[in-house]
Amino acid sequence: MTSDEVLELFKSTGALLEGHFILSSGYHSPYYFQCAKVLQYPRYNNLLAAAISGKFNNKDIDVVISPAVGGIVFGTAVGSQLGARTIFTERENGKMTLRRGFEIKEGENVLICEDVVTTGGSVFEIIEIVKENNANLIGVGFIIDRSNGKVDFKTEQYSLAKLEVKNFKEDELPDWLSKIPVTKPGSRIF
Repeated sequence: MTSDEVLELFKSTGALLEGHFILSSGYHSPYYFQCAKVLQYPRYNNLLAAAISGKFNNKDIDVVISPAVGGIVFGTAVGSQLGARTIFTERENGKMTLRRGFEIKEGENVLICEDVVTTGGSVFEIIEIVKENNANLIGVGFIIDRSNGKVDFKTEQYSLAKLEVKNFKEDELPDWLSKIPVTKPGSRIF
């Protein structure tokens, strides 16, 4: 899939929202990618997952791990296509952790899957979990790269669409954006 095809898919499903949003990263933006609106359709979820799994299908992946909540559906589809175990992390007391009896075993080959990357904060936290468990980080696959390639996970990484979407710190909001009522559609609680 090309980047334009991915963006068109988001537009056609109403998953590319315009307004004033607080992202999971804490930044404010005039655009929000509501991946759940695309991924609710198995056909699209499988299509996007196939593009990521195709990039990593020769890497002998044992585990696909995703951050809750946004990456779970997508990561599970990628894991299914790779024939890999799929798990996810959750925030506990503000820190990304493995729960529900999930574990990463020493020496396992791990692929991290995420829906949208802005600063990469959740992915960086999962990278630390992979390292702490002495597993092999094989790569990071994600649908939307809002940083336009600026976020570097220091491993093989692959996104389906790269674009630079302006993000603003709360104390640096432009007047035009501050006049729009704010919405916080993500899963992270501040």
